[in-house]
Amino acid sequence: METSTSKPMHLNLLHFEHQLWLNDVKFYYDELKIYQKLLEETASKNTGLEVMKHIEHFQNQFIIQKEQLDILKHNIKEHENWLAKYSKENPVAIERKTFADHSLMREHIISFEKIYRDLKSEFKHFLSQWM
Repeated sequence: METSTSKPMHLNLLHFEHQLWLNDVKFYYDELKIYQKLLEETASKNTGLEVMKHIEHFQNQFIIQKEQLDILKHNIKEHENWLAKYSKENPVAIERKTFADHSLMREHIISFEKIYRDLKSEFKHFLSQWM
C-alpha cells in the first residue's frame, strides 16, 4: 500500500487523515444521491433521444463513482484497522512510533477528486441545458 519513498508519519496524523477522508467519502455519497434525484427529475421532464443518451451517461458515471467511493472507503478502513491492531499489539511508545505515509492512498483520493470535480462540472453544464 505504501511506497519506499514514503515519509514517516505518526499514528495520530494517519488517523486524522483517515477521518477526514471518510468524511469526504460520506459527503460524496450524499452528493451523488442529490445528483441522481436531479437526473431523475430531468429525465421525467425530457424524453427525447438526445437527452436520454446524456442521462444514461450520467447514470453510468454515478455508478462508477459510487464504486470508486466503495473502494476508497474499504481501503481507508482496512488501513485504519491495521493501525488499530498494531497499536493494540504494540502499546509501548506507540505515540513515538512512525509509520510509512499512505501516499498511494492519498494519490488515489486526489485522482478520484479530480475526476469527480470534472464530472460535477459536466453534470452542472448538462443541467443548465435541460432543466
